[in-house]
Order: sequence, then structure tokens, then C-alpha cells
Amino acid sequence: MSKTGARSRRTPERRAVNRTFFRPAVAVLVLGLFPAGPPSAVTASPPGGGASVAGTTAPVGGPSAAPASATGSATDWTPPLSTRGRYIVDAHGNRFKLKSGNWHGASGTWTGSGSPDDPANHHAGEMSGRVPLGLDRAPLAEIVAGFRELGLNSVRLPFSNEMVHATHPVTDAAVAANPRLRGRTPLEVYDAAVAALTGAGLAVILNNHTNTTRWCCGLDGNERWNASQSDRAWEDDWLFMAKRYRHNPRVVGADLYNEVRRSLWDDPNWGLGDGHDWFAASQRLGDRILQEADPDLLVIVEGINWTGVPVDGLPHGRPTLQPVQRLSHTLVTSGKLVYSAHFYDYTGPHHTGATGTGETSDPRYRDLAPVALEEVLHQQAFYVTARKDQHFTAPVWISEFGIGGRDEHGEKQRAWFENFVDQLIRTDADFAYWPLVGWHEDRKGNGWALLHWDSAGRRIGVYDGDDWRAGAWSRLTAADGRTGQVPATDRWSMLSPDHGDFVQSARMRAAGDWDAGARKAACPDGQRLAGLSHTGNRGLCTDTAARDLWAPDRVHEVVRDERHVTPGRDWASGYTKLQCAPGHFLIGYSVRGAAVSAALCAPARTPLGTAHRTVWFDRHDNRPPAARGGDFAHGHYKGQCTDGEYAAGIASTRRAGAAGRPYALLCRPLR
Repeated sequence: MSKTGARSRRTPERRAVNRTFFRPAVAVLVLGLFPAGPPSAVTASPPGGGASVAGTTAPVGGPSAAPASATGSATDWTPPLSTRGRYIVDAHGNRFKLKSGNWHGASGTWTGSGSPDDPANHHAGEMSGRVPLGLDRAPLAEIVAGFRELGLNSVRLPFSNEMVHATHPVTDAAVAANPRLRGRTPLEVYDAAVAALTGAGLAVILNNHTNTTRWCCGLDGNERWNASQSDRAWEDDWLFMAKRYRHNPRVVGADLYNEVRRSLWDDPNWGLGDGHDWFAASQRLGDRILQEADPDLLVIVEGINWTGVPVDGLPHGRPTLQPVQRLSHTLVTSGKLVYSAHFYDYTGPHHTGATGTGETSDPRYRDLAPVALEEVLHQQAFYVTARKDQHFTAPVWISEFGIGGRDEHGEKQRAWFENFVDQLIRTDADFAYWPLVGWHEDRKGNGWALLHWDSAGRRIGVYDGDDWRAGAWSRLTAADGRTGQVPATDRWSMLSPDHGDFVQSARMRAAGDWDAGARKAACPDGQRLAGLSHTGNRGLCTDTAARDLWAPDRVHEVVRDERHVTPGRDWASGYTKLQCAPGHFLIGYSVRGAAVSAALCAPARTPLGTAHRTVWFDRHDNRPPAARGGDFAHGHYKGQCTDGEYAAGIASTRRAGAAGRPYALLCRPLR
């Protein structure tokens, strides 16, 4: 969720709303829209001053008293990472569960009100200086060692687009504990953080957090990837960043944008094809990163954080990953997609997290009983991993969750955190805590972090004996889960040429425009077409029972007529049949409007069966019993071959009212 919060002793759900540029009355309502992230909290000094329950605070560079079970080797993995079904795996196919934290600061801490040079105008008074927080108080190596002590194997490292282009050196004060970084630009300091993290064996996920270098999130000009910049500038910055670290194999992921949400006037959407279509923008950029910058990166797509105006009686809510069930990504490189979501106690499925302006009567997550909470979390995100063999099945990374530490005494808040940790353990979920690093003075400061440094470089951590989160954190990092080899899984992929080309085959992209003027769809390399919808132009691809079926010579054929229909074997009498040649199978199709324009066929590397059956789907769904792949065209009739078949032809008609839509598939046995 957004990390907006108040400074000093403001209550957890309050946030500053000093935004002088909002004039209309509706702005007053929407200003309270996104107080959804870790607010600052002031930790109380324990009895005896600075001493913790366990004794004294850790000395400079000293370790926290982490239990042995919370520590482990972050280096026991081999990059690059990819996915198999719901799991992330390393280069050997071993499960690599993201046990991560967020090291914020480089994306900005200024709240947008008052002078950015005044610490009082930065979130929780923590002025990062446009670099990862804490570099003024502790050496890089000490901070990174602290992450290892927490049991982490990976770090989400936020940046802003403004940071990427900043040419002014950081101030000496911002890197006071790291004199070698003096005179560097913010991006060069970010480089040093990446090098330190990966040098210690930790995986790094690059996270484009904001357009501008300021604290996220609200009506701050950072609501969308293109709120304060063009789509092209956003994509160019990502290509630059992906290329910058492509030779560092432990930079493993590109988290495309943080908490896409409503601006003052407009909502983001998932699939409408306009300038606010987050599905289309993330699909396009993910493909570009893999093809133009770094084919090894995981592409991480967060769900939509908020739509609608938060007023009782008006539609509003937190879609998160719910739209994925009906429209999922299919990247040009299979096995690289990860979805992500954020959850905090004071937000809710229909609650912004606001108190006062922008607050509705909807329950917050902390108001839900454990069973109800589990059901809501499943509906919003966890179903993506729970349901295997679907077009949307993928790993889900809970890339932000967190709560106040020593000064958080609310029963509901504490219960929510325990219940949410139970959910992460129960589902064996990948996770990233927000935040890792904070400031303190005499054990008072922003209590959300797991590690805090004071101005003299003294550190306190979650394991120093007086932080109630220690038990839950230990349970989470030491929890049993899937380990070792993850077998290769069948892939199911959706084709959605709803608003333009959806060619997900690298081979066919290299081949050029194979049906000019039509909207083209092609399966990822290694997959074949398995299903098609009667209306809506959607398709389903798979590699089940025959992986990498396409012959290596890269030949393909675009079929626009009935040249390959054998006389006397008319499998759809009275219909136009676009049929592949013997030994060939369907890997794609093209459409003009609703009409099928061409069939895209490829030769098989092994002999294929020649028997056939006709699958009609113009009046009802015609899919195998317990068909895998999921509903790839919600609300439309669909036809699908069985797992042991391949599609070899499409039948359509231009009779009155038919508009050239597909009516039937020719399905043949693979062997």
C-alpha cells in the first residue's frame, strides 16, 4: 500500500493533506484517498532509558539477537530466476522463495509540502537525501549485514524516474557514514547499494516506485506510471535501468510500478486499451525489457491499488489482482511473470485507510475475523497461486506489508499482523516487509522498520528484546515451505488481441508483419493454440503433452484459404476452413474486426496424428471435462481441444449476422 503517513505523533491513519493545487470540492474528498501505507510511529523509551528488555542497545555494527532459525545462507542459489507454475525457481530448478524487505529512500521521502531541505517536511522526519535510508548513520556493509541477520535473501530497492536523471551530487550529510560515496549522484549511490547487496549474495529487485522523488502515495503526481511523464519516458527509463545491471546476475527482477491508483479525476483500468490501461502498459513494457534489455529478469506486475471516489454509496475499492482471473499477462518469454500485491491493517478491500476525509463505513482488514480475512485475501490475490493449471497461474509476491513495532499497542492491529503472517505461512507466499531501515533517537522514531540507527550509529532491531513483532517475524522467516526441485509444469497462456497485435512468439516478431492491417495473435515459442472464443477474439495456448513442438527450422505458413482441406474430408461443411498442412499445427491467428483473417501454422518436429474431430462452439462452450487453462474468454462461448490434441484448423462464416467469427476448431491427436 502507499506509505503515506504523518510525522511525529499523528495517529496511524492520519496523513498530511497540504496540497494547494487541488481546487474543486471533490478534491477534498479524494485527498483522503490513499493514506494506505506505513505511517510513522513514535516508539516509547523502555524503562531505564535506552536499554532494551534484553539489556542494552546494540553497539555500532553490533548484531541483533536474532535466533539461529531466522538466519540462513542467502547465497545458496544460482541465478537467473524464472517461474514454474506458482513457484519462483533458480537456474537449477530449485525453489527460490523471495524472503525480502524494502530498503526505501532513493525514491524520495519529501512529503511534497514545505522546503525539501527541512527534515520536518520528510516522512517521519527521515530525510533520505534521495538515497537508500541510513547511509548517513551506518556503513553500507553494516546495513546489508543487518538484512542477512533478519533472514532475508532478497531486497526490493525503490527508485524514482527523477532519481535516474538527477545530475546533482548527493549532500555529504546524506552519506556521512559512507565517505566514499561523497560527490556521487543519487544513481551512483544506488549503484553502490546494488553492488553491496548482490555482493553479499542477496537478490535485488529493482522497483520503479514513483515518477518524482517524493514520498508515495496519494494525489502526488505519481498515481500512474505516466502521471508526470510520458509512456515513452517511463519505458526508456526502464530499459536504461535493466541494461545498467544486466551483467549483475543477482539483479533478478523488474517491479514495474508501485500502487497504480486513481488520480483526482480518472481511474486506472485493466484492459480498456486507453492511456490509463495498466494491463496493456505493463504487458508492453515487460515484453520490451525481456527483448531489448535483459532476458533474464523476472517481470513483476502489481495489481491496481484503488479505483473510485471513497464515498459511501459510490463505487470504490481495491481491485488488487482480481482482474487477472479474466485477463492475464502472457509475456514473450515464458516463465518470467510474477504478480504482486500490498496489504496493511488499516486499509481494506473497499477502505482507503483514511480517517476523516475520505473515510467510508467499509471494514478495514484489521476489522475482519481470521476466516473472513483469509477469504478476502484469497479473492484479492492468493487465488493466483492456489489454482494451478490456469492461464493466470503465477507466483504472487506480497511486496509490501508491515506494522508499527514497539509503540503499536492496538489489539486489532497486532492481531491483524499475526493473522497476516499466518496467511503468508499457510500459503507459503513470497513476501517483502516494509520498511527495513528507520531512524531512532533514544529508541524513539519511526517504529515501522525492522532495523533502526540513531545519529551516533547505534542500532536497535526487531530482535533486541522489546519489539512485539519478533515472534511473528521469526515464525515467518523460519517457516517450512516448498524447497528443492520444482518439476517443469505445463504452461497455459491467454492471447488477447483486444485492441491490437498480441504476438507473443519471439520467432514471429522477428519474422515481421505476417498479415498487414489485421490484429495478430501468436502463442509464445514452445506453445501451441489449444482454444478459441466465438466472440471477443481471445485464444488459449499450451505446451501440455508436447513441449517445444515447433520444428527448429523456424518455417511458418500463413493460411488464408482452403488449400489444405482434403477433398472428401470436409470437417465443417458450408464454412470457410483455414486449415494447416499435414504435419503442421496452429500457433496463432489474425482477425479484422470480429472476423478471422488468417491461420498461422508451424511444422512439428515429430510426426502428428491425422485423425480429426470438429469442436463446435458457436452456441455453447465446448471444452473438455475439467478442462485446464481456465476461462480464457469470460462471457463468450469457447472451444478447446483436449490435452492430447492439437488444433489444426479454424472454421468461420460470413453468413448474415456471423461477421466471419470462428465457429469451430479442427482438433487432431498429437500422436
